[in-house]
Amino acid sequence: MEYNGVGEVGNRSEYDEGGGGGEAGKKLERVFDNLSEEVRELSLGTSGMVDRIKGPPSPLEFLRNYVMPGRPCIITDALEHWPALRKWSNDYLRSVLKDQRVSVHFTPDGRADAIVDPSQLLSSYSCPTIKPPTEHCTRNVADKEEDFEAGNSGFGCLFVTSHVEKLLFPEALELIIGGAVGEGKGKRKGVAYAQEQNGCFLSEYGLLANDAEVHIPWATEALGCMPEAVNLWIGSPEAVTSFHKDHYENLYAVVAGEKHFTLLPPTDVHRMYVRNYPGAHYVRMKDSDKFAIVMDDPATTVPWVSVDPYPADFGEARLKHRRYHDGPAPFTCTVRAGELLYLPSMWFHHVRQSPDREGRTIAVNFWYDMQFDIRYAYFSMLQSLIT
Repeated sequence: MEYNGVGEVGNRSEYDEGGGGGEAGKKLERVFDNLSEEVRELSLGTSGMVDRIKGPPSPLEFLRNYVMPGRPCIITDALEHWPALRKWSNDYLRSVLKDQRVSVHFTPDGRADAIVDPSQLLSSYSCPTIKPPTEHCTRNVADKEEDFEAGNSGFGCLFVTSHVEKLLFPEALELIIGGAVGEGKGKRKGVAYAQEQNGCFLSEYGLLANDAEVHIPWATEALGCMPEAVNLWIGSPEAVTSFHKDHYENLYAVVAGEKHFTLLPPTDVHRMYVRNYPGAHYVRMKDSDKFAIVMDDPATTVPWVSVDPYPADFGEARLKHRRYHDGPAPFTCTVRAGELLYLPSMWFHHVRQSPDREGRTIAVNFWYDMQFDIRYAYFSMLQSLIT
């Protein structure tokens, strides 16, 4: 039997069991392994590199060479006409957005929307404790540390989302680039990430819209629709996005700093160890700079990728997630300021970032609705075979 780690017991599939010894499972695993290799040989390439093309493609070229085959690419010199590349200094952003409140996501370690082992987080940060929601948590801020029981909730790993606050932009930016600010009760600790996946570029950051675009014209023509959402992201190197997939065609434009992507195609879903985890969220303690983990109420269960591509202990990670570490290397790429990544729908992606000289990474991404066609049907079938 393959070891799946704390919090994953009861989440194993027949595929996992068979992969550990059953003949049917071994045969299925060989089929999936062959699929991973064949899709690279026939379509994606075996180098692990993402295509880089100069300048925007025509809508036909983009559709034919990348959207239809489901291949990512980086378009260089794609944003030269955006004033944002020249104007979005910290001083400019503070001036334009001085009275604007924006959503800021806080975590103790920079990992929001991620699988968390509370026992490891406790030992690393001496901050979160767990308790089912109670009356004083409905405001998403706990009154005091004593309101939470020390110890363990009885759960293993959890899917934990960030603590969110609405702050004036200048304060938010200071927290992102400078960490904790203020003294005593006014101090906030943790990793701050300005983002909200609800079209925040046109709502919270609408004053900046003329510095960029509200859609990518050649992509809009190729895909036959306007973006469903346009989001803005401002973060620091500590903020990491865990492996996941989206049901969108994603055009990801970097304005400042660099974004580092680790990618796997949908055909590698068997390597992602998607498991169901109890849902929880961080709250900030009212009278301290610590966080607590609170279980969602009503209770939720979230299917999420278990794999961390950059674990602290690779030996242990390989025992837990053998198929990921023994399979073909993931595709990796760095997207720099002024470049645009096309990330096809349903591709699994993990994201890290490096700041520019002003200490921040800024990106604008465009989510275009995907076509739920025969490819989605095939993916759903693959997923059903391993769950």
